[in-house]
Amino acid sequence: MSITDTRPAEENTPSAPPVPGDSPRSGSRRGFRLYPLAMRLHFYAGIFVAPFILIAALTGALYAIAPTIEGFVSRDLLQVETTGPARALSEQVGAAVATRPDLTLVAVAPAPNAGDTTRVLFNDPALGDSERLSVFVDPHTARPVGESVVYGSGGALPLRTWLSEFHRSLHLGEPGRLYSELAASWLWVIALFGLVLWVHRVRKRRDRRSVRWLLKPDLSQTRRRKMNWHGAIGFWILPVVLLLSATGMTWSTYAGENVTKLREGLSWTTPAVSVALPGTQSGGASAPSEHHSAGHTAPAPVDPTARITQLDRVYEVARGNGITQGAEIAIPATPEQAFGIKELRLPGTYSIDSLAVDGETGTVTDRLAYADWPLMAKLTNWGIAFHMGLLFGLVNQLLLLAIMIGLATVIVLGYRMWWHRRPARQAALPVPPRRGVLRRTSRWITVPAVAAAVAIGWFVPLIGVSVLVFLLIDVALGLAARAEV
Repeated sequence: MSITDTRPAEENTPSAPPVPGDSPRSGSRRGFRLYPLAMRLHFYAGIFVAPFILIAALTGALYAIAPTIEGFVSRDLLQVETTGPARALSEQVGAAVATRPDLTLVAVAPAPNAGDTTRVLFNDPALGDSERLSVFVDPHTARPVGESVVYGSGGALPLRTWLSEFHRSLHLGEPGRLYSELAASWLWVIALFGLVLWVHRVRKRRDRRSVRWLLKPDLSQTRRRKMNWHGAIGFWILPVVLLLSATGMTWSTYAGENVTKLREGLSWTTPAVSVALPGTQSGGASAPSEHHSAGHTAPAPVDPTARITQLDRVYEVARGNGITQGAEIAIPATPEQAFGIKELRLPGTYSIDSLAVDGETGTVTDRLAYADWPLMAKLTNWGIAFHMGLLFGLVNQLLLLAIMIGLATVIVLGYRMWWHRRPARQAALPVPPRRGVLRRTSRWITVPAVAAAVAIGWFVPLIGVSVLVFLLIDVALGLAARAEV
């Protein structure tokens, strides 16, 4: 009747074709008792969730190479052909401010490499969350070459931002976010259950002790070639798929909130340098509102001209203190704040150092080396950079593209196998694996598995909700089958 059915499996689906490992003999073997449960859950999750994962894979393939596409499409903003010594940073920023005197200067990212432009960033009330207006300046001539809206700490231009949002929500708002969270939440579950099935199948072959059988499809089995390719490709891409699933959930709505709470509870959050000047009570960018809520008078406004003049000293101090790769310098919003300098997440960048510098004296008021980050914060940073295709540059992007193509191939092959399971010469839908999974699974596996499912369903809500949906569908199919008997 359902996956908890205690009746003999043969009574429930007499027309079901035999499933490898589903025989009483294989079900009774101690080492394979997880196989029936893995088979049924992999089947249901594959049927109902795989379409969302397929969409995520196809959009992710575009997102993976988005930085390279952006470099070609926006080359006129990102690159210059002029040569020679760079002008003073204050001169570059001053030229950008002259073009947009109506906006508030908030940061500057000096040209990280020869031939790159300097980004001067402004707050624009007309833009959305995490969006800023960037004026791109030729560092050799201090002349603006154009402007564009940029998004997030990575400074993505509109095309990359559009591809990112397409991958994240299909531009459908919150309903679209649920699609991507469902895909990221289930991807690792389907992949691990698939690993169980693949290892079980490989162990049945000759020379099953050789690991090479996990890496190659057995092409000698003509009728099983789709399954063998499905399993082998899935095994090849498994490590990266698990990483993408884990990092994808950090951006999700519901699971992401729980991940954030877990990181906070375990002190795994990303640390930040303090920009409060010694002897002040300012906590950073939010200091004005904090002072206001505490009953203090608002701080005196900052003279933007003076801050621009201080940029040259601040930039020189930062480079002298090890900030030698691409970085963003945050302009202090109040007199009680220092300049905050943080290295950017750029291709080939594996560490992010930051420090705070008093603009008037050039004194380093706070320092945060990447070596001092908690280990989990480092791993999270590397994982996110890899997910974005920035950790290893073009190699990273090509690898992600190949993984996404492989994932899409696995899904398509899975659906072909599912369709070929339908009864011979009938138009009926393919039948699921045999019933009575929990009855045929050892209690030493069932009890921990149910407990783990409850915990995972709470921590990753979309998995919990969808598992309940699978159970309802399974019960309904079981009742329908019983009514026909």
